Amino acid sequence: MLTALLGGTFDPIHYGHIRPAKALAKEVGLTQICLLPNHIPPHKPQPDATTAERLAMLELAIVDLPLFSIDTRELNVEAARPSYTIDTLAQWRKQNGSQKGLAFIMGQDSLLSLPSWKQWQNLLDYCHLLICQRPHYSEKITDPTLAKWIAKHQTTNVADLHASPAGYIYFAHTPLEDISATQIRQNINAPKNVENLLPPPVWRYIHQHGLYNAKKI
Repeated sequence: MLTALLGGTFDPIHYGHIRPAKALAKEVGLTQICLLPNHIPPHKPQPDATTAERLAMLELAIVDLPLFSIDTRELNVEAARPSYTIDTLAQWRKQNGSQKGLAFIMGQDSLLSLPSWKQWQNLLDYCHLLICQRPHYSEKITDPTLAKWIAKHQTTNVADLHASPAGYIYFAHTPLEDISATQIRQNINAPKNVENLLPPPVWRYIHQHGLYNAKKI
């Protein structure tokens, strides 16, 4: 069984996370996607919502979606230490062994920034990488070192992902969802309607708690 991790700040979680992940699960044959909320993301601004608020929104978003679960390991790191993916993967392997299949889901935008990640060339020692398309990001890899690394490990055969516990890069044919958490936060603050961009229970939580300057009910 191939388990997949989907990391992010989820500030807030929205359909741009959920819909591509569901399509990816169908394409690749995933039965479990673990949402992995970051504590302190090394490559992004710090979340506006608190850890407890982001976790509550995740729980509300997936209450009727058995495909998803939540892995809080990165929320339990030391308060001042960033969440590095390589450390998370190493910890997961230590707990689950070397033979269980593991994939890490990332968008095309994250792939392009991969050379700035800690020990990025060692990621495939622990997992497969499943790459989802993202609007406004080029599919062309201009970094020669990254391009060579991808070419060495890329597969177009889904069966490879299930036959090996780690080591492959797979570019998925997921839908392009032009939604971002930044856009949602800005629209709430404007204010503009965002109800069609995220699950209704998440929107109600944002509204009830006045997150991102939303007016409380």
